[in-house]
Amino acid sequence: MASQLATTFTGLAFENPFLLSSAPPTESDSNIMRAFEAGWGGVVTKTIGLHPVVNVDGPKTKFLRASVDSPRLSMQKRGSAVLHSSWNWELISDKTLDWWVPRIARIKRAYPRKILVASIMAGSGSDQELANWQTLAKACQAEGADALELNLSCPHMDRKDMGSNIGKDQELISVVTQVVKDVARVPVWAKLTPSTTDIVVEARGAFLGGADAIVSSNTFPSLPLIDPDTLEFEMNVDGFVSSGGLGGPSILPLSLAKMSQLTQAFPDKSFSGIGGIADFSHALNYFLLGCGTVQVCTAAMLDHAIGPNIIKSLVTSMQQTMDRHGWRTLDDFRGSRRDRVVPHSRIRRPDAKDYHGGYEAEGYAAAESAAGR
Repeated sequence: MASQLATTFTGLAFENPFLLSSAPPTESDSNIMRAFEAGWGGVVTKTIGLHPVVNVDGPKTKFLRASVDSPRLSMQKRGSAVLHSSWNWELISDKTLDWWVPRIARIKRAYPRKILVASIMAGSGSDQELANWQTLAKACQAEGADALELNLSCPHMDRKDMGSNIGKDQELISVVTQVVKDVARVPVWAKLTPSTTDIVVEARGAFLGGADAIVSSNTFPSLPLIDPDTLEFEMNVDGFVSSGGLGGPSILPLSLAKMSQLTQAFPDKSFSGIGGIADFSHALNYFLLGCGTVQVCTAAMLDHAIGPNIIKSLVTSMQQTMDRHGWRTLDDFRGSRRDRVVPHSRIRRPDAKDYHGGYEAEGYAAAESAAGR
């Protein structure tokens, strides 16, 4: 029987498991509709807030490139360099909720079978701020948004009660998620920050609050490099820079490690993987670890902003891979390599009896021997 790319995730029917993630490419209704026309199974809007933001004066996103013939890393464009990562310090949508509301409705009228996820963000420092989450949720779902993605992960918010500052606090995550679930009629996804000691703890808070899925990972907090000639940060305004988010190919292994922790801790829950995906071989990693969908950003940004060639390649390669392995649906292989990630002590040694795992003196002189020197 022919393989099927269609899948169901948090109760929603996707024609394929590939989403364009919340980022600059999804900041307008025209871009989102272009993305649907190109073939993406779902799109997550640029994060919507109640209050408009003003972004930095100058570039908000740049791409770090590695030289193939030297150790050089730089945002400067040059021949023979390859993409290393993306870096951005862009805030949430600078458009108001009133701007987004009619456009969500327009998108859904035009593409009723596509999945539109509204990314939303508010604060958590007061009852009013928590109520703002509900205002955003109710407005977006009333216009046809199929799901809500809670931005608990933006790595560059000054406010201590927003973005990744919520995402590092298990109790706040649980409270915000529950507040939204109280009014939600659609699935609620919690997008978590990778900037945490143990992401399983934060995910547990989201699930306790009623989250239907976890999205991981957002970009990693980082700084651009300093140009050795000018001694200026390669991305700056008036010579100053703040922490931004690192994405793209360089974070793929890091994001997979986070996802492995999550899917092993909660094997029966739903996860959407994000970080470093440019082709199906990358996406396959997330599926094999247990994800039901994946999201793409950097690769799409570099491909006509919304990734028409990227989605075509993802769909074609997934079909070919499934046919080659005899898989009929995503569930035939989802999570099939999750149990291959094990504690270090389970990795075979040449002689297992000599492995102490740090519990006994290993590679160090005994205390009495050291004292006698």
